[in-house]
Amino acid sequence: MNYGEIKTTDIANGVGVRTSLFVSGCTHHCKGCFNEETWDFNFGKPFTKEVEDEIIESLRPVYVTGLTILGGEPMEVVNQKALRPFIERIKKELPGKTIWVYSGYVWEELTDVNNSRCHGDDTDAILSMIDVLVDGEFKLDLKNISLKFRGSSNQRIIDVPKTLEEGSIVLSEHNDD
Repeated sequence: MNYGEIKTTDIANGVGVRTSLFVSGCTHHCKGCFNEETWDFNFGKPFTKEVEDEIIESLRPVYVTGLTILGGEPMEVVNQKALRPFIERIKKELPGKTIWVYSGYVWEELTDVNNSRCHGDDTDAILSMIDVLVDGEFKLDLKNISLKFRGSSNQRIIDVPKTLEEGSIVLSEHNDD
C-alpha cells in the first residue's frame, strides 16, 4: 500500500487533535473529490514499518486523541491487507486512542460478505477495532460546508462499537455537529 500524506495535529478529520493518514488508491472517483491524486494506487510513498513507527510516535502525546484513516479509499480490499496489522498494532500499543475511518463504501456494503469489491478477509476485523466510520461517497450535489467531519449530507458518522452491539446502525453523537 502507498500513502499520499500524513498530517499530524489535524483537527478537521475527527474529534480532537488527530494524526491523519491519507492512503492511496480509490475506485470511487467521486465528482468533486478534494483528493483526486490519491485515486492512483501507486501515488505517494510506500507504507513501511518506518512510516508506521512515525505515526505511532505522533499518536503518543496525551493531547492527541487518535488516528484518522482516509484517502483515497482505506477500505479497498488491497488497502485493508496493510491497514489491519497496523490498526492491530495501534490497539495494542495505544489502546486509549480512537480510530476513525472515512470510506466511500457504506456500512451495508462493507458488512455484505458477498460484496467482494470491499468485503475481504480483513474487513470484519478492521470494523471490530475502529471507533467511527464516516461512510458514503462524496456527492457534489449534496456538498454542505457547514457539516463537521463530512463533505456531503449523505455521509453518515457511525458509532461502530454501538452499531456492532445493536446489530443496526447507530449514528455517532457527532453526526449532528
